[in-house]
Amino acid sequence: MKISNKAILLILLLASVGFTSIAQNKPVINKVAKFKPPLVKSYLGDNTNGAIVSKEDASHLITLPLKITDQKNSTYGIDSYQFLYKKKSVIENEETGRKQKTFTTVADRFRSSPLPDVWINNLKDTFQPEEELYFFDIVVKDKLNRKFFAPNLKITIQ
Repeated sequence: MKISNKAILLILLLASVGFTSIAQNKPVINKVAKFKPPLVKSYLGDNTNGAIVSKEDASHLITLPLKITDQKNSTYGIDSYQFLYKKKSVIENEETGRKQKTFTTVADRFRSSPLPDVWINNLKDTFQPEEELYFFDIVVKDKLNRKFFAPNLKITIQ
């Protein structure tokens, strides 16, 4: 009895379809307990959100690491944050010729604290009244590597 090439190909094809259908398993679904982030506060030195500091204090604060703690004084590692510096400048109004106060902003995202040396060196000892240091979108990690947001931190220079 001769078996044609087409018959052999058909048998192999049907066998492979059967094996692939047997190999499929139901997906495994792991239930994860809901995570309720702890209540934390953001600090730069001893300052919290809304602090007003002198120019000299701001020059010192900019060199310090951002610190996140809970009510039990446990600290949390920082995954990332954004920093914005609101800088005061003066421009001349072209129509009146008078000088006007204006603000510009410089911002970036960082993964380590304190800020990089280039930022510290460019900002230190240049602060003026009404400028702001603003840390926002602060993402922190707990001991189990779960990530959550910490409160923003805005410091105004007097």
